[in-house]
Amino acid sequence: MSIPAELKYTKDHEWVRVEGDTAIIGITHFAQSELGDIVYVDVDTLDETIEKDEVFGSVEAVKTVSDLMMPLTGEVTEFNEALEDEPEKVNTDPYGDGWMIKSTIADPSQIDELLSAEDYKALIGA
Repeated sequence: MSIPAELKYTKDHEWVRVEGDTAIIGITHFAQSELGDIVYVDVDTLDETIEKDEVFGSVEAVKTVSDLMMPLTGEVTEFNEALEDEPEKVNTDPYGDGWMIKSTIADPSQIDELLSAEDYKALIGA
């Protein structure tokens, strides 16, 4: 199972790639494998500031719908529109083309509260 070392992770199975003052956010390989085939990604919080640990959207799989939790407080600045036509990108490339949103980082100190790859591996028993 892929857990890239350069990313940060949450206990809710989101990943975060920090690029300057922007956070790129998606769900982990573990999360997509647990959910199964992703059929829809819903993010209706574009241009809204979402607090850490609040819901920024949802992901729908064949058998379930799961909330997506914001790993860092910030304004959602972009949604990966490719997921509207190809939500399966979350399954096939969760850390690349399957990213979900980009957001500003309102409080950089929150980055330190995220899990490292090693901590995330321990969390999921990998």
